[in-house]
Amino acid sequence: MTESPLKLKSKELALEVIKVCRELRASKCESALINQFLRSGTSVGANVREAQYAHGTADFIAKLQIALKECSETEYWIELLIESGYYSDRAILEKCVEVKKILISSINTAKSKNQF
Repeated sequence: MTESPLKLKSKELALEVIKVCRELRASKCESALINQFLRSGTSVGANVREAQYAHGTADFIAKLQIALKECSETEYWIELLIESGYYSDRAILEKCVEVKKILISSINTAKSKNQF
């Protein structure tokens, strides 16, 4: 059985965040930025995984909404890192935006199926 694109892409994003954080530590970036970025970037996939075992549709939607908030926060930290000159590869920003779009679509689909 294949995994959902959301699970795969949110995990890929987390792995990329970890890799970037290693690079940022080596370049002596502000530790507060790294820590916040690492927390939010790895939390997206964790919340997507939690949603897989939700107690119903409302819980599923709530977990995905938390993942969406974390994804949006991650996007903010990436923008800060790029705009401050600490990091220049925009590919991670594109990955983050892609995950955000999938989350929004998944939430909207779940909400539409939950209406009677």
